Amino acid sequence: MASTYNTFNLHTTPEKFYIEACDDGAGDVLAIDRVSTEMTLTVRKDVPPSAVTRPMCGIMGTMRLVAGMYLIVITKKKKVGDLLGHAVWKATDFDIISYKKTVLHLTDTQMQDNKAFLSMINSVLNTDGFYFATDYDLTHTLQRLANTSPEFQEMTLLERADQRFVWNGHLLRDFMAQPELHKFVYPVIHGFVAMKSCCINGKIFDWNIISRRSCFRAGVRYYVRGIDSEGHAANFVETEQIVQYNGAKASFVQTRGSIPFYWSQRPNLKYKPKPQISKSGNHLDGFQRHFDSQIITYGKQVILNLVNQKGSEKPLEQAFAKMVNNLGNGMIKYIAFDFHKECSHMRWHRLQILVDMVAEIQNEFGYFLVDSDGTVQLQQDGTFRSNCMDCLDRTNVIQSLLARRSLQSQLERMGVLHVGQRIEEQADFEKIYKNAWADNANACAKQYAGTGALKTDFTRTGRRTQWGLLMDGWNSMIRYYKNNFSDGFRQDSIDLFLGNYAVEEADMNTPLHEPKDWKFLTLPIIMVVAFSMCIICLLMAGDTWTETLAYVLFWGSASVVTAGVILFNGRDFVDAPKLVQKEKMD
Repeated sequence: MASTYNTFNLHTTPEKFYIEACDDGAGDVLAIDRVSTEMTLTVRKDVPPSAVTRPMCGIMGTMRLVAGMYLIVITKKKKVGDLLGHAVWKATDFDIISYKKTVLHLTDTQMQDNKAFLSMINSVLNTDGFYFATDYDLTHTLQRLANTSPEFQEMTLLERADQRFVWNGHLLRDFMAQPELHKFVYPVIHGFVAMKSCCINGKIFDWNIISRRSCFRAGVRYYVRGIDSEGHAANFVETEQIVQYNGAKASFVQTRGSIPFYWSQRPNLKYKPKPQISKSGNHLDGFQRHFDSQIITYGKQVILNLVNQKGSEKPLEQAFAKMVNNLGNGMIKYIAFDFHKECSHMRWHRLQILVDMVAEIQNEFGYFLVDSDGTVQLQQDGTFRSNCMDCLDRTNVIQSLLARRSLQSQLERMGVLHVGQRIEEQADFEKIYKNAWADNANACAKQYAGTGALKTDFTRTGRRTQWGLLMDGWNSMIRYYKNNFSDGFRQDSIDLFLGNYAVEEADMNTPLHEPKDWKFLTLPIIMVVAFSMCIICLLMAGDTWTETLAYVLFWGSASVVTAGVILFNGRDFVDAPKLVQKEKMD
């Protein structure tokens, strides 16, 4: 495999960017013309002495905005650990550098639009969870990498990457067309990576979690649900648990993703908007496309549907079960488990019911195992595809339990655990394990819902606590605010970053200036004034109690009626995405 360069210097002149590879023995310099945007290879002696020089860690790619082209670079990185002897890095800081030396050629409106687009790009880059490796393919599981052709092994990291998980794929489109430049760039995944060195029975082994978030149908909690016409599911995440000991390595893969048919749950100021199953669109066609691709990639599928089997979630569960039945594919098995009902009143031990229910299937699926000689001993023949409504909190709890069961078998087979020993009894490792899975939950939740995960007290401690319930309440309040009043901007940011919306240079008509309906400003002002007058009347009583009561009833009624009208027209008051057409979001 052709690896990429590790370290760089960025030399800037008024005419060009020169990106110098600083690895030992490297002499290549990538020259980017700031006027024509042409990219060519050159050598160190061609860099003018007058250039301003700074170190950098890598190139995320390039992006065209209203002011022209921008170069996005990684300026800081942090080592997460080593995977099979290859360093894995977390990108922690970025810089967005304009090709143009000035924005004076833009109108005031264009400047505002350009500033808004820049803040969107920064919003995505500031969302924690970008990881990369310069000499290892992080986008593929161990099993996929082991089942590749010699031609695949010779490809560059950019060419061989699984495009579902390359979050800078759109930014690297110009580099992709020039193979000679591939050694300057690498795919960056978004999600979570934990790499821990652990010890049980005096035996040291490496234990890792890698969660890869798909960039297809990516977005935020309420604005991206279900699937698209290609069968890509919202909030699809592939999570791989890897163990390395004495040269042997094992891997267990699970997936999560939104319920795979056409449905939506647009925010409308209510705490929990009612899900709507689309009345148009061929549900079974999209459903089949989704599972055809899952079976090709992962083998047999066991669906673990954790949604409520009553209330607003019930129609989704019924439709999911009916669709699996109508598809009639023997490679797909459907299991519904009402998480909230089974675990109500803090009965979290009842999760073992589901684990026991799928134990035989999990044994049949197995896991991927390679011995110290490099010989493949076992292959994983299927995956568990878990979902709840958000594919976050309930899903992560179940995934951590299934992963532990697989790890038990792997460590026994590798000789780390003695016969009869249980992982749960290894206090030091159990703490590492639970905290890493809780951190995984938080990372996935922040990327999709905007806050940390719920129920992480159970993941961290194995039991539900009063403090955990309190924190869940706090996170739920934050989610409510973000989902209603800031997620439109977050969705636009992701769509721009991934190329779902393309900006034209010097664009005069961006969708950022859609006028708000008159209700958006008028009704909240009326409600605030009415409520304020109600309070003033209570504090400054009139001459008689009947007069005071009349004023309080009038202004109180006005504020309540106005609030009712606002709630009835809730969609007009939330922060909705502007860049991608609403039909695409439903």
